Amino acid sequence: MNDAKPTRRSFLNYVLGGGVLATLGSVVYPAFRFIVPPPSGEANVSQLKLPFKRSDIEADPQRARTFKFGRTLGIIVASDAGELKAMAATCTHLDCTVQHRPDLGIIWCACHNGRYDLDGKNISGPPPRPLERYVVNEVGEDIFVSREGA
Repeated sequence: MNDAKPTRRSFLNYVLGGGVLATLGSVVYPAFRFIVPPPSGEANVSQLKLPFKRSDIEADPQRARTFKFGRTLGIIVASDAGELKAMAATCTHLDCTVQHRPDLGIIWCACHNGRYDLDGKNISGPPPRPLERYVVNEVGEDIFVSREGA
């Protein structure tokens, strides 16, 4: 059995060690909370009923509307043939929001002049891949958008 009594030096070492740990914790914990994003309250959705109708899209000068699709933005476009086409509204280059350019007949990213056709295929500029396409179903006046394969 060890009968060694705690010395004043060992007590001071414990207090000093605890102080160093508390200081490190007060620096590291806020940095960790800053780096790790908080959990999002929004769920991933696979289908969405849009809050507007075809007539609202066709009356818009851009002939397009953006909508929130879960955690991301989507865009729905009325083509000249009267077809509704929906796709993700974030550029595949640097996640800028894209917009419909009816004068050029394309989807355009203003950040780096990325261009997509109305099917979401990248046709020029730096975007490395096409936009994610959504399936559009119209039931009466209501428009439903869903992910392909969902």
